[in-house]
Amino acid sequence: MTGASRGRARAAADGRVAWLPTLLKGRPRRVEDLCWQQRRGQAPELWLVIVDASASTRRHQSLAQAKGLLETFFDQAYRQRARLALLTASGSTPQWQRHGLKASAALQPWLRALGAGGGTPLLAALEEARQWLLRRGKAHPGEVQRCLVLTDGRLQRWKPVQPMPCACVLVDIETAPVRLGRARQLAAQLQADYQHVEQFNVVE
Repeated sequence: MTGASRGRARAAADGRVAWLPTLLKGRPRRVEDLCWQQRRGQAPELWLVIVDASASTRRHQSLAQAKGLLETFFDQAYRQRARLALLTASGSTPQWQRHGLKASAALQPWLRALGAGGGTPLLAALEEARQWLLRRGKAHPGEVQRCLVLTDGRLQRWKPVQPMPCACVLVDIETAPVRLGRARQLAAQLQADYQHVEQFNVVE
């Protein structure tokens, strides 16, 4: 067994797979692609989270499931010392909640208070986030960027969107009995890895 293999084996024995950071790097195909909760990346990382909190996400506990996923995600960001940028899409315009700050316990009260309502300015949020990532990439060229989008895809108006300038995962939070499946279409346009929130309910 090589030294690298022994290192991975020790990491696997010492902790659990950190699935969200793993997926933000792209769909894992080998054990080498997995991230472990105890591991520390050498390059600084920025995790941008875009949350669709429009009125439609109140139905069928969609936002509640998304918040449960975000709680785990914020905890992993804190453990891996990643910086977080947080953008919500609700009402008439997107709203920045964090701009590249270190993850901390201060996010938990905000997460508990997060509610859904209003329209779905998700497309505007995606474009604003894309432009922000491009600017930040020029200012911090050594930083590794990841993007996570949580949405039910229930947009009233639709137009083509451009891919993010970094690895991206879209988590579909549509949980209605009859599903439109638009989040999957949006993931394809973003060139993002598509996942559904329900699959994380059984992953440790």
